[in-house]
Amino acid sequence: MMFDTLKTMLVDELSVNEADIKPDAELVNDLGINSLELADLVLLCEERFGIEISDDDVRSFLTVQDVTDYLDKKAEKN
Repeated sequence: MMFDTLKTMLVDELSVNEADIKPDAELVNDLGINSLELADLVLLCEERFGIEISDDDVRSFLTVQDVTDYLDKKAEKN
């Protein structure tokens, strides 16, 4: 479910091509997300899920699955 939510956010908010969004897709190399768009994604996730994402954590976001796993873990804690 978290993957689907993230996918919707990527498509609706960052205009990423839906067909390109797969768990192993790299945010930068495969989806073309730049640093500003990544910052936007982080803010969207923070607002949507009521969490805070540190800069150190953001550095670990290489693939869509990395972000999904992170959000799943944060959701379990809340």
